[in-house]
Amino acid sequence: MVGPHDLVERVMLMGHAAAPLPCRLVAAAYRDEQEAADKVTRLGAGVDACLFASPVPYDLARRSGVLTMPATYVQLGGAALIAALARAALDERMDPRRVSIDVLSRAEVEEAYNDLSLPSGDVQSRDEPGATGTIAAFHERLARQGSTSGALTCLPAVADRLQTAGVPVVRIRPTSAAVRTALHTAALLGAHHRLEESQLTVVLVEVPTLREPVRRAAPRYWRDELRLSLHRLLVQEANRINASVTAVDDHSYMVTATRGSVAAATEGFRVLPFAARVRDELGLAVEVGVGMGRTTHDAESHARAALARTQAGKQAQGFAVDREGRALIPAPRMPPQGTGPLKPKGVEVLARLAAKLEGGDTVVDAEGAGKMLGVTPRTARRLLRTLVDEGLAWPLPPNRTPQPGRPRQLYRLIVEKLGTR
Repeated sequence: MVGPHDLVERVMLMGHAAAPLPCRLVAAAYRDEQEAADKVTRLGAGVDACLFASPVPYDLARRSGVLTMPATYVQLGGAALIAALARAALDERMDPRRVSIDVLSRAEVEEAYNDLSLPSGDVQSRDEPGATGTIAAFHERLARQGSTSGALTCLPAVADRLQTAGVPVVRIRPTSAAVRTALHTAALLGAHHRLEESQLTVVLVEVPTLREPVRRAAPRYWRDELRLSLHRLLVQEANRINASVTAVDDHSYMVTATRGSVAAATEGFRVLPFAARVRDELGLAVEVGVGMGRTTHDAESHARAALARTQAGKQAQGFAVDREGRALIPAPRMPPQGTGPLKPKGVEVLARLAAKLEGGDTVVDAEGAGKMLGVTPRTARRLLRTLVDEGLAWPLPPNRTPQPGRPRQLYRLIVEKLGTR
């Protein structure tokens, strides 16, 4: 519950019994509506839905981009506005037919006045969002000009400012029925969100380097090492999101998880899962497809459809497919660095090294590469790192020896890339 202290306390006292489903209420009280986005950020992913005190904090949080869960707000029109007008009628200083009202739309204002058979021609309304000072100035200016007899406001901070300025003011407070209705809606939104987040999700990861046939004689062990290194890395990443990894064949893997865990790992399905770390640590490009479904078979089928879109390189289609078979994101394909055209410098260095390799061995270190290129080991080390960045080599685990000093770093040259140029 995100709102001013008095309303949050009121909702907490009502308790979860007002909601249609068992739930736990979390208080997030603020002093000013501008704090709403920060309160939502502090709540993090531990809540299933947010309930705001009015449209103002809801709109502020939505505009700031912090709402990653379903959200709603307490309605302040209808009965709440009529109750405020009744209180204004009891104030000798105020005439309900000549007041200023904020936050609520003109349609809501006119509907309430029609229900009370009161004219609304002299009622001034403002539904545009704005800072507390701006909205308070709106009310105060009209009152000083004699256009209104007082103000009706939905914002506690505005009410405090107007009282200090000597402007008659009545705060529009939500009725108990409106609060119960909002709690009911929020609970249902949260339950639906939790069901959505627990959907079965399958992530298929394919490695083009392992799928492509070897174009040149090379030891078999490097492919086995690559598979083991990649499998170990995927297991580490899967453990972070409580998922499991299964090798499908010699060039692809299947990760089984939930929609919520995958969404967290992909910034809401905006970036490819696992691709960045695989590229950074192994110097490999991977192709990824994400699918959701009611059964494992459906989820895998949708993942394969998403993978086909990724491999086709259609920018207008997404790498994630929901359980209805629709692309989840319209244009999310973000290929890892190194999958585009290869830089001439890196290709040239790789070609020069490949020409000097003997016996089909594609593993080198900085000292050996320096001798083959005619440069110092320091320069060779920099060139080898460039090859890794461009996806033309990948670093092997350091070769530890009993001798003191830094372990010798080995690199596996992906000479198969030369055959695709």
